[in-house]
Amino acid sequence: MKFFDEAKIEVIAGDGGNGSASFRREKFIPFGGPDGGDGGRGGSIWAVADRNLNTLIDFRYTRMFKADSGANGRGADCYGRGGEDRELRMPVGTTITDLATGEVIADLDHDGARAQIARGGKGGLGNLHFKSSTNRSPKQTTPGEAGERRELKLELKVLADVGLLGMPNAGKSTFIRAVSAARPKVADYPFTTLAPNLGVVRVDDSRSFVIADIPGLIEGAADGAGLGHQFLRHLQRTRLLLHLVDIAPFDQDADPLHDARAIIEELRRYDEALYEKPRWLVLNKIDLIPEEEREERVRAFVEAFGATKVFSISALTRKGCDALCYAIMDHVEATRPPPEPEPDVRDREVGEPEASEPDASEPGDENTA
Repeated sequence: MKFFDEAKIEVIAGDGGNGSASFRREKFIPFGGPDGGDGGRGGSIWAVADRNLNTLIDFRYTRMFKADSGANGRGADCYGRGGEDRELRMPVGTTITDLATGEVIADLDHDGARAQIARGGKGGLGNLHFKSSTNRSPKQTTPGEAGERRELKLELKVLADVGLLGMPNAGKSTFIRAVSAARPKVADYPFTTLAPNLGVVRVDDSRSFVIADIPGLIEGAADGAGLGHQFLRHLQRTRLLLHLVDIAPFDQDADPLHDARAIIEELRRYDEALYEKPRWLVLNKIDLIPEEEREERVRAFVEAFGATKVFSISALTRKGCDALCYAIMDHVEATRPPPEPEPDVRDREVGEPEASEPDASEPGDENTA
């Protein structure tokens, strides 16, 4: 399936139903007074995070979504039926932005997260509400409110603990294949990876982290060169960046030090907050360097580049990968926020009801028609 991480949609909530102008008419009661009911509330549209989805392809071709309108009120004080709400299921990590205002109205950062993205219109009032001491038979009603209508931009930012950063052919896909069950395409030409890949790395039976591989960057990506920096947003939720560098390129004219510095500059130009994230230098393909030269080659590179946390690995042979994964696991566990404490039921007396939100129902919410 092709990976889609952006979409633009239009959502239209349901209109509220109109209030009814009706009068009670029964045998022997010719002037029974007003009994027109209120219109039903229009259906709202909700965004719901679903961990079983990983792409926005469902919103690529179907771009307009409507909720049901509320029914009109009726006589005998019958309220109109409320319009049914509509749920749009989206991948976890989706942010929703109002195109008209630029406001981020929702960030679905965990499974089951819900956000109202278009509010249904309120139902109109029936003539029952306009009865007074001077007007015993009012014919006045109000129409239902129009439902909210919005144009929205959906952006998917994958949820991962660790992000891989580097030039094309730095060995990022080979590394993620070596340490996880993910199987991204691997080949000896640039831009083999065209979409983000996620892999789960298990260091033992109870400890694991998620790693994200994005298409490689090249110098000038901020200006649109190569694949540009359109995929860098997928690293914004990570806790750690691994900067992979091919320290033994086949091209004799290639300069790993210049390439590594270019990547960091592109990162800084894209997002200062992303640039400030913890970042480790991972020198890959050390198996291609004669063993007697490895230590000196690595030392010279680190001195020139200025990194503080450095690992030397061979993703192809897995040399050094286990030590790197254990270090990553320790860092991820140290930076993960503590889980929210669950409420202690012992703090409540036996038979005491749980606290509930006050009833905020309005006329028109009842489904009695």
